Amino acid sequence: MKNGYFRLVSDATGFGVQIVKPLGGGETVRVLELTEYLTGRNIQYDLASVRAVVNREETMVLHLGGMECPKERGICQLLVGTDNMSASVRLLAPSETGPALTKRDLIDELSAYKICAGIKEDVIQKSLDEELYCTDIVIAEGTLPRQGTDARIEYYFNTDINTKPTQKEDGSVDFFNLNTVNHCREGDVIARLIPEDPGEFGTDIKGGRIKPRDVKKETLKYSNNIQLSEDRTVLTSMVAGHVTLVEGKVFVSNVLIIENVDNSTGNIEYEGSVQVNGNVQSNFHVQAQGNIIVNGVVEGAFLDAGGDIIIARGMNGMGKGTLKAAGNVVAKFLENASVTASGYVSTNSILHSTVIAGEEVDVEGKRGFITGGKVCATKQIKVKNLGSAMGASTIVEVGVDPAIKVNFVQLQKDVAELSKEIRGLEPVISTFVARKKQGAVITNQQMLYLKSIMQVWEEKKTQLDSKTAEMNELQQYLENQTQAQVVVLGEVYPGTKVAIGDLSMVVPSNMKYCKFVKLQGEVKMVGI
Repeated sequence: MKNGYFRLVSDATGFGVQIVKPLGGGETVRVLELTEYLTGRNIQYDLASVRAVVNREETMVLHLGGMECPKERGICQLLVGTDNMSASVRLLAPSETGPALTKRDLIDELSAYKICAGIKEDVIQKSLDEELYCTDIVIAEGTLPRQGTDARIEYYFNTDINTKPTQKEDGSVDFFNLNTVNHCREGDVIARLIPEDPGEFGTDIKGGRIKPRDVKKETLKYSNNIQLSEDRTVLTSMVAGHVTLVEGKVFVSNVLIIENVDNSTGNIEYEGSVQVNGNVQSNFHVQAQGNIIVNGVVEGAFLDAGGDIIIARGMNGMGKGTLKAAGNVVAKFLENASVTASGYVSTNSILHSTVIAGEEVDVEGKRGFITGGKVCATKQIKVKNLGSAMGASTIVEVGVDPAIKVNFVQLQKDVAELSKEIRGLEPVISTFVARKKQGAVITNQQMLYLKSIMQVWEEKKTQLDSKTAEMNELQQYLENQTQAQVVVLGEVYPGTKVAIGDLSMVVPSNMKYCKFVKLQGEVKMVGI
């Protein structure tokens, strides 16, 4: 395939312009390009005659004057991409009496534009050898950067242990065999850092360096009883014990094991996990960066864990006991206590307590009741019996914070407005680019205007990408919350308040085997 082109030639009566027809489906001569060429050389022509000759199917010469054929050298029109990643040339044929372009001419033209990298010398030579006139030819291309990869850490132990108790055949819950410990031996490799790959810089056609995207770096965070390799990429346990991951930091400990938390021990603070074989008495504190396991009873005490809290025989908080876990809370019963867990709460019963879970509250034991107080969860509350026949005030809440919904709606408006503004700018930019390709003269004032439009477009695009990512993340979160529900496997008593997000209802009468969901803007009860 070869485009058609034109050149000034001599004829019997003087000189004219020869219109060479395209080959193999190439582009015909552009009338505008030809007339601008003639006008620029003060050569008179008849526009109707030019169009007639261009549209003929065979190669023809249009007579233009009785003088000698002008000596016009070949022309190269250079177009540099706005991102400096490519340069194209459009060659115009010399007159029959004029000098042809050389490879050096094109190299010098590139140099005048400070283009020094990615030059395709073989393409330039081929274009000249094959006389590829009136054709857009890419003769310089930049190199895109090679994007790198983020660093990551491989942990050779279970970082997400499921401490949710199993239900026995008789309906009771096993609070003892929870498999909460990652055992390790001396010399075990427990974590390995895979370093980041920064990638490689690219280069534009003017020799400018193009930075790859920033990659995320990681470092191994660890506590006592762990050895870091010389290259700082491997963690090895120095003792036999158990390993936990708390907020990105690896702990290896033999576990602090005590019989009771009372006057003989005082308050307990420990970097790893704590196991209490007996009871935790009132007014004492147990704080651990790992898990807290109590095999007895917790009274009006304060327990704060960076991991899970597990109480085999339950808690009577006496109106002042508090549990706070960055992970989950598992207890046989919770009475007159305040409980907060980032994960889920699992128990046989909740009585006159305030319980808040980041995920779920599960009260499915043999008795399985929530009576009095307030119980909140993001996703689900599942209980056997809810409320009280004696009328104790019982409130259960599930769903997302209404403030998050307001933020999501505003993000939707922002994304729509930014998209509209960007769509309004794009035709202006496209028009300029098209005119440039057609060889139209662009004034300095017009170029400054285009640059200002491009700057605004880039700023709006950056804002749109950021807000779209934030909106998509919130949308996914909200979609997960639309399934928030309260499930009652036994009976719910009248007077119980059920809230889902910003909506609520008070149960009017006894109901069995049902669940409360959000439907058509209301909290409704449906069958299981």
